[in-house]
Amino acid sequence: TATVKEMFRALFSNDQAIVVVLSIVLINSALYLTSNFVIYFFKYDFGGAGWKGSYTLFSTIGGAAQILGMMLLYPLLRKKLSNTGVFTLSLVLALGGYGLLLALCLAGLSGNLIALCVPGVVVFACNGMLSVLTTLFLSNSVDYGQLKTGRREESVIFSMQTFVVKAASGVAVFLTGIGLDLIGLVGDTEETGAVAAQSAGTLLGLRLMMTVLPMLVLLAALLLFRRKFILTDEKAAEISRQLRGEEHHA
Repeated sequence: TATVKEMFRALFSNDQAIVVVLSIVLINSALYLTSNFVIYFFKYDFGGAGWKGSYTLFSTIGGAAQILGMMLLYPLLRKKLSNTGVFTLSLVLALGGYGLLLALCLAGLSGNLIALCVPGVVVFACNGMLSVLTTLFLSNSVDYGQLKTGRREESVIFSMQTFVVKAASGVAVFLTGIGLDLIGLVGDTEETGAVAAQSAGTLLGLRLMMTVLPMLVLLAALLLFRRKFILTDEKAAEISRQLRGEEHHA
């Protein structure tokens, strides 16, 4: 098991691994923020006696869409687009999904489960594809690091992935707490007990926190990726050939 010191040493000597790791933090933070806020949304905005069942169904459909994105959508899109192309498209579609979710809520459809599931499926399916691609890009960054430094830091870099996903979860919990305080939401996520009435401003704030905040985080991931990530399919294949050539000569 890699120590935290080894993880960071390997990471900071590999600029492409830094880009991928930061992208993983941002993408996972956006998803965790949505997951944390959406249960409050279902209890206090969606409402009704059966809100917990609707929330469970929404989460189950989202989980299925995530798996579908990994196993079906990614291979289909990969036939037409490069990996970097699928990654960019997934981020753009996820942003569109969040935008649609906000529009539906503002249009008075926050109590319509079928309507809410449409952007939900888009966001979760895109997240499924992004999780496949970040793992693939991390693998390519290991090759890139080996060519650059002569050291293959595979186990160390992949240990970093687990570390940052947990870090993203912690950041999302922290931001959720701050967000709920800012909008003045009163209450918990327990199924039993009276549902505290929330002001119109608080409910609007909840909708914005659930959609706009993850959108800003994903937009940051998109800008970072577009500006700093250089390991296109061609570049990754070229690095792989160079490494094989070095091994052959050795």
